[in-house]
Amino acid sequence: MAIPANDLSLRSWLPVPADSDFPIQNIPFGVFSSPGRFARIGTRVGDTIVDLFVLAEAELFSQVDVERIALMEPSLNRLLKHGDQRVRAVRQRLIELLAAGHAELRDDAALRDQALVPVSDAVMHVPASIGDYTDFYSSRQHAYNVGVMFRDPANALLPNWLHLPVGYHGRASSIVPTDAAIRRPCGPYKPSPEATPVFGPTHQLDFELEMGFLTYDGKPLGERIPTAEAEARIFGLALFNDWSARDIQAWEYVPLGPFLGKNFASSISPWVVTLDALEPFRVPGPVQEPPVLPYLQYTGNKHYDIKLEVAILTSGGSETVICRSNFKHLYWNMAQQLAHHTVNGCNVRAGDLMASGTISGDTPESYGSMLELSWKGTKPVKLNDGTERRFIEDGDTVIMRGYCEKEGLRIGFGEVRATVLPALPFDAS
Repeated sequence: MAIPANDLSLRSWLPVPADSDFPIQNIPFGVFSSPGRFARIGTRVGDTIVDLFVLAEAELFSQVDVERIALMEPSLNRLLKHGDQRVRAVRQRLIELLAAGHAELRDDAALRDQALVPVSDAVMHVPASIGDYTDFYSSRQHAYNVGVMFRDPANALLPNWLHLPVGYHGRASSIVPTDAAIRRPCGPYKPSPEATPVFGPTHQLDFELEMGFLTYDGKPLGERIPTAEAEARIFGLALFNDWSARDIQAWEYVPLGPFLGKNFASSISPWVVTLDALEPFRVPGPVQEPPVLPYLQYTGNKHYDIKLEVAILTSGGSETVICRSNFKHLYWNMAQQLAHHTVNGCNVRAGDLMASGTISGDTPESYGSMLELSWKGTKPVKLNDGTERRFIEDGDTVIMRGYCEKEGLRIGFGEVRATVLPALPFDAS
C-alpha cells in the first residue's frame, strides 16, 4: 500500500513517545550493532530499532526489487547503489510492515522478538562507508560574519561567493559516529598576528553546525547532474559537526585552504532521514542576487525548514543550549551544491557525503559556531553553571539536535554528540 509521507493519520503498532523524532512517517536508515549482532542496517520507530538483516533473512522484502544481501551489509553503500526508486520501495515496505493494522511482522512473535532492538541496547555507527566528502560554505550570514572578523564589512563576502557554492574536499577517513570522543588536535599556529609560529594544542577548538547529505550513484565521469535531476541523486540528510581548530586554520589556510585545522575529526549523526520523509517541510529559498549562472538555476522549493540547536554539556553535568538555527537559512541549496560539484564532469558515488557548511541565521543566537557566538573570543558565552566559553574546552560535550515540525507531524534526526579529550603529549625528539 502506498502511504503518503505526510499522512498524519498513520500510526505504528510499535510504541512512539510524544514528541519523538521517529514516528512511522520518518523511517530513517542507519547502521547499528548490539550484543550478539554485528553491524547491520536498521530503521527506527520511537525508541525501537528494526533490524533489516533479520527482515531480509525472513524474506520480508522478497517482493521488492533489491538484492537481499544489500539489506544485510554493515553499511548503506550497496543498498544506495540501487538508486532512489528501489530504496524508496524498501522504505515503503517498512512502513507497510510497521503500520498499525498490519499483522505480518507484528503477530509473528518469534520473528518480532528477533527483529526488534531497544535503542538503549544499540551502538550506532557511521551509516555509510564514505568514499569522498565535500564541505560547502553555503550560509551567507556565516560567510559574512567570518569576512567581517578577518577582513572588513565592506569586503566581507569574497567576489565569487554570490556566484557559486564555494566548497573544498575534506577528509572522509576521520568522520566518526555519535559518541566517539574527539582528541584536541595539535598543529602550528601564531598566538598573535605579530608572533612567531609555535606548535601545540589548539586554543580555539570549535564546532560547526552543519547538515550533510549522502548520495546515490551519480553519472559517469565527464557527465554533469543538472539541478532538475539533483534530488533524485540525494538519499537523505544527517546532522554534521565539522570540528575546527581556528588558530591552526587561520595560520595555514592561505593560499590553499583548510588542512590540519579541519581534517582531525567530523561527527555525523547515525540516522539518515530521506528526502521523502522531509517532503512536507519544503520551503522557498532566498532570492539570489545577482542572478546565478544558468547551470545553478532551479525551480520549485529546494530548501527545508529544519530546526537546529547546539548545546554544551560540561563535565559537571550542566547543559546549555547556545545556538538555535535552521537549515532553511542556507543561501545555496543541495540541488545547487550537487549541480556545481558535477558541472565539470566530476563523478559522484553511492555513499559520498556533501556537507552544508556552517548554518548561521541572521541573529546572534542563531550563529552556528563558537567563532561567531563569541565573536572570535571577544564575547564569552555564558553557560548555565556560571562558567563561560570562548571556545570548546577539554571535557565539554557538544550536542547537536535537529527536527521538523508542522501540523502535528514531527520528523527528526535525533542527535550527534562528542566529548573533547585533552591533546596527546608531543615528543619533539
